[in-house]
Amino acid sequence: MIEAGSTAFWRATLALCIGSFMVFANVYVTQPLLPLLSDAFQLTPLQTSWSFTITTLTLGLSLLFYGPLSDVLGRPRLMLFSLCGVVLTTYGLSMVTSYQQLLLLRGIQGLCMGGLPAIAIAYMGDEFKRPALAMAVGLYISGNTLGGIGGRLISGFVGDWLGWQEVFLVMSLISLVCVTLFVWLLPAPRHFQAKPLQPRRMLVDLGDHLANPLLLLAYLVGGFNFFIFLNQYSYATFMLAAEPYNLPASLLGLMFLTYLSGTLGSAMSGKFARWLSQPLVIAIGILFLMSGTLITLLPSAWWVVAGFFVNAFGFFVAHSSASSWVSHTATHSRASASSLYLVFYYLGASSGGFYLDPFWHWQQWQGVVVGSLLVLAATLIAAVTLYFKGCVVPARMQGVFIQRPAV
Repeated sequence: MIEAGSTAFWRATLALCIGSFMVFANVYVTQPLLPLLSDAFQLTPLQTSWSFTITTLTLGLSLLFYGPLSDVLGRPRLMLFSLCGVVLTTYGLSMVTSYQQLLLLRGIQGLCMGGLPAIAIAYMGDEFKRPALAMAVGLYISGNTLGGIGGRLISGFVGDWLGWQEVFLVMSLISLVCVTLFVWLLPAPRHFQAKPLQPRRMLVDLGDHLANPLLLLAYLVGGFNFFIFLNQYSYATFMLAAEPYNLPASLLGLMFLTYLSGTLGSAMSGKFARWLSQPLVIAIGILFLMSGTLITLLPSAWWVVAGFFVNAFGFFVAHSSASSWVSHTATHSRASASSLYLVFYYLGASSGGFYLDPFWHWQQWQGVVVGSLLVLAATLIAAVTLYFKGCVVPARMQGVFIQRPAV
Protein backbone atom coordinates (compact mmCIF):
# COMPACT_ATOMS: atom_id res chain seq x y z
CA MET A 1 0.00 0.00 0.00
CA ILE A 2 1.19 3.53 -0.81
CA GLU A 3 2.34 5.52 2.24
CA ALA A 4 2.02 9.29 2.71
CA GLY A 5 5.11 11.20 1.58
CA SER A 6 6.56 8.37 -0.50
CA THR A 7 7.59 8.82 -4.13
CA ALA A 8 4.65 6.67 -5.23
CA PHE A 9 2.29 8.85 -3.18
CA TRP A 10 3.40 12.05 -4.86
CA ARG A 11 3.42 10.51 -8.34
CA ALA A 12 -0.10 9.08 -7.95
CA THR A 13 -1.52 12.20 -6.31
CA LEU A 14 0.03 14.53 -8.87
CA ALA A 15 -1.25 12.34 -11.74
CA LEU A 16 -4.80 12.42 -10.42
CA CYS A 17 -4.62 16.17 -9.70
CA ILE A 18 -3.44 16.82 -13.27
CA GLY A 19 -6.22 14.64 -14.64
CA SER A 20 -8.75 16.43 -12.45
CA PHE A 21 -7.45 19.84 -13.57
CA MET A 22 -7.81 18.78 -17.20
CA VAL A 23 -11.35 17.46 -16.82
CA PHE A 24 -12.79 20.44 -14.96
CA ALA A 25 -10.95 22.96 -17.13
CA ASN A 26 -12.77 21.46 -20.11
CA VAL A 27 -16.11 21.31 -18.28
CA TYR A 28 -16.15 25.05 -17.60
CA VAL A 29 -14.27 26.30 -20.68
CA THR A 30 -17.40 27.66 -22.41
CA GLN A 31 -18.71 29.85 -19.56
CA PRO A 32 -16.65 32.99 -20.33
CA LEU A 33 -17.32 32.39 -24.06
CA LEU A 34 -21.11 32.59 -23.81
CA PRO A 35 -21.40 36.18 -25.15
CA LEU A 36 -18.95 35.35 -27.99
CA LEU A 37 -20.91 32.22 -28.94
CA SER A 38 -24.15 34.16 -28.78
CA ASP A 39 -22.80 36.70 -31.28
CA ALA A 40 -21.20 34.07 -33.53
CA PHE A 41 -24.32 31.91 -33.90
CA GLN A 42 -27.02 34.55 -33.24
CA LEU A 43 -28.38 32.80 -30.15
CA THR A 44 -30.36 33.79 -27.07
CA PRO A 45 -28.66 33.49 -23.65
CA LEU A 46 -30.62 30.28 -22.94
CA GLN A 47 -29.62 28.70 -26.26
CA THR A 48 -25.99 29.67 -25.71
CA SER A 49 -25.99 28.17 -22.21
CA TRP A 50 -26.77 24.76 -23.74
CA SER A 51 -23.07 24.55 -24.67
CA PHE A 52 -22.41 24.21 -20.95
CA THR A 53 -25.65 22.51 -19.92
CA ILE A 54 -25.29 19.51 -22.24
CA THR A 55 -21.82 18.76 -20.87
CA THR A 56 -22.80 18.79 -17.20
CA LEU A 57 -25.89 16.71 -18.02
CA THR A 58 -24.00 13.90 -19.77
CA LEU A 59 -21.19 14.10 -17.20
CA GLY A 60 -23.66 13.64 -14.36
CA LEU A 61 -25.39 10.68 -16.00
CA SER A 62 -22.09 8.98 -16.85
CA LEU A 63 -21.08 8.88 -13.18
CA LEU A 64 -23.62 6.11 -12.60
CA PHE A 65 -21.78 3.78 -14.96
CA TYR A 66 -18.04 4.44 -14.70
CA GLY A 67 -17.74 3.29 -11.09
CA PRO A 68 -19.29 -0.17 -11.61
CA LEU A 69 -17.39 -0.60 -14.90
CA SER A 70 -14.09 0.19 -13.19
CA ASP A 71 -14.76 -2.62 -10.70
CA VAL A 72 -14.74 -4.98 -13.67
CA LEU A 73 -12.26 -3.45 -16.14
CA GLY A 74 -9.76 -1.76 -13.80
CA ARG A 75 -9.25 1.85 -12.73
CA PRO A 76 -6.29 3.32 -14.74
CA ARG A 77 -7.37 1.83 -18.06
CA LEU A 78 -10.85 3.35 -17.86
CA MET A 79 -9.54 6.72 -16.63
CA LEU A 80 -7.06 6.87 -19.52
CA PHE A 81 -9.77 5.92 -22.03
CA SER A 82 -12.01 8.73 -20.78
CA LEU A 83 -9.20 11.32 -20.78
CA CYS A 84 -8.21 10.45 -24.36
CA GLY A 85 -11.85 10.92 -25.34
CA VAL A 86 -11.75 14.42 -23.83
CA VAL A 87 -8.64 15.33 -25.87
CA LEU A 88 -10.20 14.17 -29.14
CA THR A 89 -13.54 15.89 -28.59
CA THR A 90 -11.86 19.13 -27.50
CA TYR A 91 -9.80 19.16 -30.69
CA GLY A 92 -12.95 18.43 -32.70
CA LEU A 93 -14.65 21.44 -31.10
CA SER A 94 -12.02 23.72 -32.64
CA MET A 95 -13.25 22.76 -36.13
CA VAL A 96 -17.06 22.91 -35.79
CA THR A 97 -18.96 25.06 -38.26
CA SER A 98 -22.41 25.00 -36.65
CA TYR A 99 -23.85 25.25 -33.18
CA GLN A 100 -25.49 21.84 -33.56
CA GLN A 101 -22.07 20.27 -34.12
CA LEU A 102 -20.73 22.07 -31.07
CA LEU A 103 -23.57 20.76 -28.89
CA LEU A 104 -23.11 17.19 -30.16
CA LEU A 105 -19.39 17.20 -29.36
CA ARG A 106 -19.93 18.86 -25.98
CA GLY A 107 -22.42 16.11 -25.10
CA ILE A 108 -19.94 13.39 -26.09
CA GLN A 109 -17.23 15.24 -24.22
CA GLY A 110 -19.32 15.16 -21.03
CA LEU A 111 -19.71 11.38 -21.34
CA CYS A 112 -15.93 11.08 -21.60
CA MET A 113 -15.24 13.43 -18.70
CA GLY A 114 -17.07 11.34 -16.10
CA GLY A 115 -14.40 8.63 -16.02
CA LEU A 116 -11.85 10.35 -13.81
CA PRO A 117 -14.13 11.92 -11.15
CA ALA A 118 -16.07 8.65 -10.84
CA ILE A 119 -12.96 6.46 -10.43
CA ALA A 120 -10.12 8.54 -8.95
CA ILE A 121 -11.07 8.17 -5.28
CA ALA A 122 -11.80 4.45 -5.77
CA TYR A 123 -8.24 4.08 -7.15
CA MET A 124 -6.89 5.87 -4.07
CA GLY A 125 -8.94 3.62 -1.81
CA ASP A 126 -7.43 0.54 -3.47
CA GLU A 127 -3.81 1.67 -3.37
CA PHE A 128 -3.30 4.15 -0.49
CA LYS A 129 -2.98 3.54 3.23
CA ARG A 130 -5.63 5.34 5.27
CA PRO A 131 -3.50 8.33 6.43
CA ALA A 132 -2.23 8.81 2.88
CA LEU A 133 -5.78 8.58 1.50
CA ALA A 134 -7.08 11.52 3.54
CA MET A 135 -4.20 13.73 2.41
CA ALA A 136 -4.46 12.67 -1.23
CA VAL A 137 -8.23 13.27 -1.42
CA GLY A 138 -7.79 16.83 -0.14
CA LEU A 139 -5.13 17.56 -2.78
CA TYR A 140 -7.25 15.93 -5.48
CA ILE A 141 -10.28 18.12 -4.65
CA SER A 142 -8.06 21.19 -4.92
CA GLY A 143 -7.28 20.03 -8.47
CA ASN A 144 -11.02 20.16 -9.21
CA THR A 145 -11.19 23.79 -8.07
CA LEU A 146 -8.04 24.85 -9.90
CA GLY A 147 -9.29 23.17 -13.07
CA GLY A 148 -12.56 25.10 -12.93
CA ILE A 149 -10.73 28.38 -12.41
CA GLY A 150 -7.94 27.61 -14.90
CA GLY A 151 -10.28 26.58 -17.70
CA ARG A 152 -12.27 29.77 -17.37
CA LEU A 153 -9.16 31.99 -17.26
CA ILE A 154 -7.61 30.30 -20.30
CA SER A 155 -10.92 30.54 -22.13
CA GLY A 156 -11.42 34.21 -21.31
CA PHE A 157 -7.96 35.40 -22.32
CA VAL A 158 -7.53 33.20 -25.41
CA GLY A 159 -11.08 33.93 -26.56
CA ASP A 160 -10.51 37.67 -26.21
CA TRP A 161 -7.18 37.43 -28.02
CA LEU A 162 -7.69 34.83 -30.76
CA GLY A 163 -11.39 33.85 -30.85
CA TRP A 164 -13.63 31.11 -29.48
CA GLN A 165 -12.51 28.31 -31.86
CA GLU A 166 -8.87 28.83 -30.93
CA VAL A 167 -9.83 28.38 -27.27
CA PHE A 168 -10.67 24.72 -27.97
CA LEU A 169 -7.47 24.24 -29.98
CA VAL A 170 -5.37 25.58 -27.10
CA MET A 171 -7.34 23.47 -24.59
CA SER A 172 -6.78 20.33 -26.69
CA LEU A 173 -3.01 20.91 -26.62
CA ILE A 174 -3.05 21.53 -22.86
CA SER A 175 -5.19 18.41 -22.40
CA LEU A 176 -2.77 16.32 -24.46
CA VAL A 177 0.10 17.42 -22.20
CA CYS A 178 -2.01 16.56 -19.14
CA VAL A 179 -2.79 13.05 -20.45
CA THR A 180 0.89 12.44 -21.20
CA LEU A 181 1.85 13.42 -17.66
CA PHE A 182 -1.00 11.33 -16.25
CA VAL A 183 0.26 8.19 -18.04
CA TRP A 184 3.87 8.83 -17.02
CA LEU A 185 3.16 9.57 -13.36
CA LEU A 186 0.37 7.18 -12.31
CA PRO A 187 1.74 3.99 -10.69
CA ALA A 188 0.36 0.69 -11.94
CA PRO A 189 -2.30 -0.73 -9.58
CA ARG A 190 -1.09 -3.47 -7.26
CA HIS A 191 -4.09 -4.10 -5.02
CA PHE A 192 -7.03 -3.92 -7.43
CA GLN A 193 -9.27 -6.99 -7.46
CA ALA A 194 -11.78 -7.32 -10.26
CA LYS A 195 -15.42 -7.86 -9.26
CA PRO A 196 -18.35 -9.14 -11.31
CA LEU A 197 -20.74 -6.56 -12.71
CA GLN A 198 -23.99 -6.64 -10.72
CA PRO A 199 -26.45 -4.19 -12.31
CA ARG A 200 -29.40 -5.53 -10.31
CA ARG A 201 -27.58 -4.96 -7.01
CA MET A 202 -26.64 -1.46 -8.14
CA LEU A 203 -30.25 -0.60 -8.96
CA VAL A 204 -31.46 -1.94 -5.60
CA ASP A 205 -28.86 0.17 -3.77
CA LEU A 206 -29.85 3.30 -5.68
CA GLY A 207 -33.52 2.65 -4.88
CA ASP A 208 -32.70 2.26 -1.19
CA HIS A 209 -30.86 5.57 -1.13
CA LEU A 210 -33.70 7.41 -2.86
CA ALA A 211 -36.19 5.92 -0.39
CA ASN A 212 -34.19 7.29 2.55
CA PRO A 213 -35.65 10.78 3.26
CA LEU A 214 -32.47 11.93 5.01
CA LEU A 215 -30.44 11.19 1.88
CA LEU A 216 -33.08 12.41 -0.59
CA LEU A 217 -33.29 15.82 1.11
CA ALA A 218 -29.50 16.13 1.00
CA TYR A 219 -29.51 15.21 -2.70
CA LEU A 220 -32.13 17.88 -3.40
CA VAL A 221 -30.28 20.50 -1.37
CA GLY A 222 -26.98 19.84 -3.16
CA GLY A 223 -28.60 19.68 -6.59
CA PHE A 224 -30.74 22.81 -6.24
CA ASN A 225 -27.96 24.86 -4.66
CA PHE A 226 -25.74 24.08 -7.67
CA PHE A 227 -28.80 24.62 -9.90
CA ILE A 228 -28.70 28.28 -8.82
CA PHE A 229 -25.04 28.94 -7.99
CA LEU A 230 -23.46 27.76 -11.23
CA ASN A 231 -26.05 29.20 -13.57
CA GLN A 232 -25.87 32.60 -11.91
CA TYR A 233 -22.38 32.85 -13.41
CA SER A 234 -23.75 32.23 -16.90
CA TYR A 235 -26.27 35.06 -16.69
CA ALA A 236 -23.77 37.31 -14.91
CA THR A 237 -21.46 37.07 -17.95
CA PHE A 238 -24.25 38.47 -20.15
CA MET A 239 -24.97 41.22 -17.61
CA LEU A 240 -21.31 42.25 -17.35
CA ALA A 241 -20.71 42.04 -21.12
CA ALA A 242 -23.53 44.53 -21.77
CA GLU A 243 -24.12 48.17 -20.82
CA PRO A 244 -23.03 49.77 -18.56
CA TYR A 245 -20.12 47.38 -17.84
CA ASN A 246 -19.01 46.24 -21.35
CA LEU A 247 -16.41 43.83 -19.96
CA PRO A 248 -14.36 41.77 -22.48
CA ALA A 249 -14.09 37.96 -22.29
CA SER A 250 -10.70 38.18 -20.55
CA LEU A 251 -12.15 40.14 -17.63
CA LEU A 252 -15.21 37.90 -17.54
CA GLY A 253 -12.82 34.99 -17.08
CA LEU A 254 -11.21 36.74 -14.13
CA MET A 255 -14.60 36.86 -12.41
CA PHE A 256 -14.28 33.13 -11.82
CA LEU A 257 -11.40 33.77 -9.43
CA THR A 258 -14.23 34.25 -6.96
CA TYR A 259 -14.20 30.44 -6.71
CA LEU A 260 -11.11 30.81 -4.53
CA SER A 261 -13.30 31.81 -1.60
CA GLY A 262 -15.01 28.45 -2.11
CA THR A 263 -11.72 26.72 -1.24
CA LEU A 264 -11.79 28.57 2.08
CA GLY A 265 -15.46 27.66 2.54
CA SER A 266 -14.76 23.95 1.99
CA ALA A 267 -11.99 24.01 4.58
CA MET A 268 -14.06 25.93 7.14
CA SER A 269 -17.11 23.68 6.78
CA GLY A 270 -15.27 20.96 8.66
CA LYS A 271 -14.45 23.35 11.49
CA PHE A 272 -18.05 24.56 11.66
CA ALA A 273 -19.19 20.93 11.89
CA ARG A 274 -17.16 20.49 15.10
CA TRP A 275 -19.54 22.89 16.85
CA LEU A 276 -22.79 22.62 14.88
CA SER A 277 -24.64 19.75 13.27
CA GLN A 278 -24.04 19.37 9.54
CA PRO A 279 -27.60 20.39 8.55
CA LEU A 280 -27.13 23.66 10.41
CA VAL A 281 -23.79 24.20 8.66
CA ILE A 282 -25.60 23.60 5.33
CA ALA A 283 -28.19 26.20 6.37
CA ILE A 284 -25.44 28.72 7.22
CA GLY A 285 -23.89 28.16 3.80
CA ILE A 286 -27.24 28.79 2.10
CA LEU A 287 -27.70 32.02 4.08
CA PHE A 288 -24.30 33.20 2.81
CA LEU A 289 -25.38 32.26 -0.71
CA MET A 290 -28.57 34.28 -0.35
CA SER A 291 -26.66 37.25 1.08
CA GLY A 292 -24.12 37.24 -1.74
CA THR A 293 -26.92 37.09 -4.31
CA LEU A 294 -28.47 40.24 -2.80
CA ILE A 295 -25.09 42.04 -2.78
CA THR A 296 -24.86 41.65 -6.60
CA LEU A 297 -27.81 44.05 -6.92
CA LEU A 298 -25.65 46.98 -5.80
CA PRO A 299 -24.78 49.25 -8.77
CA SER A 300 -21.11 48.49 -9.43
CA ALA A 301 -19.12 45.68 -11.08
CA TRP A 302 -17.04 45.55 -7.90
CA TRP A 303 -20.16 44.81 -5.84
CA VAL A 304 -21.10 42.05 -8.30
CA VAL A 305 -17.66 40.47 -7.83
CA ALA A 306 -17.92 40.88 -4.05
CA GLY A 307 -21.31 39.18 -4.11
CA PHE A 308 -19.90 36.21 -6.01
CA PHE A 309 -17.04 35.89 -3.51
CA VAL A 310 -19.68 35.57 -0.77
CA ASN A 311 -21.72 33.21 -2.96
CA ALA A 312 -18.79 30.88 -3.58
CA PHE A 313 -17.91 30.76 0.12
CA GLY A 314 -21.48 29.93 1.11
CA PHE A 315 -22.05 27.43 -1.67
CA PHE A 316 -18.96 25.37 -0.89
CA VAL A 317 -19.69 25.41 2.84
CA ALA A 318 -23.10 23.92 2.05
CA HIS A 319 -21.81 21.55 -0.65
CA SER A 320 -18.98 20.12 1.47
CA SER A 321 -21.32 19.59 4.41
CA ALA A 322 -24.06 18.02 2.30
CA SER A 323 -21.70 15.57 0.59
CA SER A 324 -20.19 14.63 3.95
CA TRP A 325 -23.71 14.20 5.41
CA VAL A 326 -24.54 11.75 2.62
CA SER A 327 -21.43 9.69 3.27
CA HIS A 328 -22.12 9.48 7.01
CA THR A 329 -25.88 8.94 6.74
CA ALA A 330 -25.93 6.16 4.14
CA THR A 331 -26.54 2.86 5.90
CA HIS A 332 -24.84 0.78 3.17
CA SER A 333 -23.16 1.13 -0.26
CA ARG A 334 -21.70 4.52 0.60
CA ALA A 335 -19.91 4.77 -2.74
CA SER A 336 -23.18 4.54 -4.68
CA ALA A 337 -24.83 6.98 -2.23
CA SER A 338 -22.08 9.53 -2.92
CA SER A 339 -22.28 8.90 -6.68
CA LEU A 340 -26.01 9.55 -6.57
CA TYR A 341 -25.35 12.85 -4.78
CA LEU A 342 -23.06 13.86 -7.66
CA VAL A 343 -25.72 12.87 -10.19
CA PHE A 344 -28.21 15.27 -8.53
CA TYR A 345 -25.41 17.84 -8.29
CA TYR A 346 -24.64 17.84 -12.02
CA LEU A 347 -28.26 17.47 -13.08
CA GLY A 348 -28.88 20.64 -11.09
CA ALA A 349 -26.06 22.38 -12.95
CA SER A 350 -27.47 21.31 -16.31
CA SER A 351 -31.05 22.42 -15.67
CA GLY A 352 -30.75 25.66 -13.72
CA GLY A 353 -30.40 27.78 -16.85
CA PHE A 354 -33.84 26.74 -18.08
CA TYR A 355 -35.41 27.82 -14.79
CA LEU A 356 -33.60 31.18 -14.61
CA ASP A 357 -34.18 32.14 -18.25
CA PRO A 358 -37.79 33.41 -17.79
CA PHE A 359 -36.61 35.51 -14.85
CA TRP A 360 -33.83 36.95 -17.05
CA HIS A 361 -36.32 37.92 -19.77
CA TRP A 362 -38.62 39.40 -17.13
CA GLN A 363 -36.21 41.74 -15.32
CA GLN A 364 -32.70 40.83 -16.51
CA TRP A 365 -30.28 40.33 -13.57
CA GLN A 366 -32.81 41.56 -10.99
CA GLY A 367 -35.14 38.80 -12.19
CA VAL A 368 -32.35 36.21 -11.85
CA VAL A 369 -31.87 37.33 -8.25
CA VAL A 370 -35.60 36.89 -7.51
CA GLY A 371 -35.64 33.42 -9.10
CA SER A 372 -32.50 32.46 -7.18
CA LEU A 373 -33.85 33.51 -3.81
CA LEU A 374 -37.06 31.51 -4.32
CA VAL A 375 -35.10 28.27 -4.81
CA LEU A 376 -32.57 29.04 -2.07
CA ALA A 377 -35.39 29.68 0.39
CA ALA A 378 -36.65 26.18 -0.40
CA THR A 379 -33.22 24.57 0.10
CA LEU A 380 -32.86 26.48 3.38
CA ILE A 381 -36.15 24.99 4.57
CA ALA A 382 -34.94 21.54 3.48
CA ALA A 383 -31.70 21.95 5.46
CA VAL A 384 -33.63 22.95 8.58
CA THR A 385 -35.92 19.96 8.02
CA LEU A 386 -32.83 17.71 7.92
CA TYR A 387 -31.84 19.12 11.31
CA PHE A 388 -35.16 18.29 12.92
CA LYS A 389 -35.47 14.88 11.26
CA GLY A 390 -32.06 13.42 11.82
CA CYS A 391 -29.26 15.66 12.99
CA VAL A 392 -26.41 14.33 15.06
CA VAL A 393 -24.95 16.75 17.57
CA PRO A 394 -21.14 17.14 17.25
CA ALA A 395 -19.12 15.26 19.83
CA ARG A 396 -17.84 18.49 21.37
CA MET A 397 -21.41 19.64 22.02
CA GLN A 398 -22.86 16.43 23.41
CA GLY A 399 -24.07 17.04 26.94
CA VAL A 400 -24.99 20.60 25.97
CA PHE A 401 -27.87 19.69 23.67
CA ILE A 402 -30.05 16.60 23.62
CA GLN A 403 -29.25 14.47 20.59
CA ARG A 404 -32.20 14.21 18.21
CA PRO A 405 -32.97 10.69 17.09
CA ALA A 406 -32.80 9.83 13.40
CA VAL A 407 -36.15 9.10 11.82
